[in-house]
Amino acid sequence: QVQFVESGGGLVQAGGSLRLSCAAAGIAFRITAFGWYHQAPGKEREFVAGVYRDGSANYTDSVKGRFAISRDNAQNTVYLRMDSLKPEDTAVYYCNFLMSSFSVPSLWSKWGQGTQVTVSS
Repeated sequence: QVQFVESGGGLVQAGGSLRLSCAAAGIAFRITAFGWYHQAPGKEREFVAGVYRDGSANYTDSVKGRFAISRDNAQNTVYLRMDSLKPEDTAVYYCNFLMSSFSVPSLWSKWGQGTQVTVSS
């Protein structure tokens, strides 16, 4: 069965950094594209970053130059390095499959528990 386990979130001051991790199971990891998504209170879940099976990446405009997604195929893990964090980055961060056109997977699909990122001013 497909499982995603996110970790690495926490409380950080504006300008600080975090590295999120997503351990994926039940997946042919090496041939799969993954994405990070976030959801702030009262907001829709949104695409943040995606990494393809060749390691290339795409980002939403608001995080370009600040976040970096990567993957470790040997560990079945996807990472999100977050630098220069801003209060508006505050959200629960989830990983899942990367969808066509960077849409968000269905809320009825399998999601992990997410990891909370809180950025204080």
